[in-house]
Order: sequence, then C-alpha cells, then structure tokens
Amino acid sequence: MRLDIYQVDAFTKNVFGGNPAAVCPLDDWLPDQVMQGIAVENNLSETAFFVKEVDRYAIRWFSPTVEVNICGHATIASAHVIFNELGHPTDRIDFHSHRSGALGAEKDGDRIILDFPAYAAMTVRESDALIEQALGRVPLEVYETVNNGLMLRLESEQEVRDLNPNLEAVAALKYDRVYVTARGETCDFASRMFAPKIGIPEDPVTGGMHCTLIPYWAEQLGKTVMFARQVSRRGGELYCEFAGQRVKIGGNAITYLTGEIDVEVEEEKSAAA
Repeated sequence: MRLDIYQVDAFTKNVFGGNPAAVCPLDDWLPDQVMQGIAVENNLSETAFFVKEVDRYAIRWFSPTVEVNICGHATIASAHVIFNELGHPTDRIDFHSHRSGALGAEKDGDRIILDFPAYAAMTVRESDALIEQALGRVPLEVYETVNNGLMLRLESEQEVRDLNPNLEAVAALKYDRVYVTARGETCDFASRMFAPKIGIPEDPVTGGMHCTLIPYWAEQLGKTVMFARQVSRRGGELYCEFAGQRVKIGGNAITYLTGEIDVEVEEEKSAAA
C-alpha cells in the first residue's frame, strides 16, 4: 500500500525550527501495529494519522514507542496539511480523538489556533532524591499532572535553558513525562519537556504540555492571554489563552517534506475509531 506522508515543522515559521511531526492522511485506519511501525521508522517525537469522517477528522498520534493521548504539535501539523495540501474549504477543522475527545484547529492569519482541553496541575508533592538526581537541582515546586506527568517549577527561564537532566534517571521515574517550567524573561513563561520513557528524550515543542501550563501560569501571572517559549535547542513559540475548561494554543507551521511511503498491510484493521 502506498501512502502520502508529510513532515511539518510546528510552532515555528522556519524550517529546521519548532517540532517536526510526520502526518499520514488515511482513507481508513490501518492496524495499530502498522501505524506504530511507521512511527518507529519516522523516528520523530510523533507521527499523526487522521481519517476524514462526515464533518470532522478522527486523529491519532504515535511516538516511536507508544500511542499517546494528546499531541499539540502533530495536530497543528495535521491542520496545516488539511488546510494547505488537502484544500479544506473553511477556516475551522474539527478533530476527534478516541483518547482526548473533541479538539479543534482554526486559521488566524498565518497562524493555527488549537482548541484543546485545560488540565489542572494536581497534587502538590515534595521533591525527593530521585527527582533531584534526574533534574540535577532542587525544584521550587512539584506537581503531578494528568497523563502521568510531573511538572517542576524552577527559579528562572535561564535555569530552564541551562538544564542538563540525567535522562536515565528521568526514565527511571514513575512518570511518562517531565515538564520543567519557570516565569519567563523573554516571554510570559518558559518550558522544556523530557519523556525518554515513551521514546522522546526531549520534545522540541510540546503543545499538549501547555494544556497544563496555560491554566497554571494564568493563575500565577493573573492574566489569560500569554506568550510562551519552549526553550529546547530547536525552540518554539506558542500563543496561549486560558478559556475556562479549554485552552487556545496558537503557532505557525511550515512543510519540510512531501512524499510517499510503501507499507505492507494485512486485512485486519485498527479497532479504534
């Protein structure tokens, strides 16, 4: 079977910036093991697959090791493909994930604005030796988040930029994802994300993390509209808004690669819809 594939850099205006995602439009779902195999072969933090339904697109995302519950940059990449490569007739796309529910994407000039759920940072817990070994420093605050995440607040944006975590120790934590954040100096708030346990040593730009960071920083800063930077090596810019039970996450995207892949597919299809 021959499939179209796109590689899109999300949360950036420039190729080689932001976070690269692969996007595979499908007529019908492939078996899960085939989609996982494509994600492994792509070796990007996420590969997105979508299927057009009557008035929406069903979407799924795979890291090189697992299917993930929600992904911002690969959704912006998918919306970019649907708008610019597939000729979507309106400025709004409705997505649906069987893991995270209703999602949206809307054109705003040259920017794409995601409509995602807001997730509250949960139980505040004390730092411990394992966290400090993984991080290489003592965080100011420690929170647990949805999707088995850990959110650590540091003193400054520069501390976040300079962080050199022990990824083996990060992978040994019980959490799938570790978010590190601080009040910004070049932005409202800065962050980085590490997830070696699910095949992502460091994610360059993480829209899904901002489902948690936006409500947190809205409360800390006393404002609902914010500009954020993910200060990884590639870097990314996110235009954020806290809207009650939802968050708006805006960013740019640019196509890097357009091509085709050949895969062998047995008759069995994925059970997800």
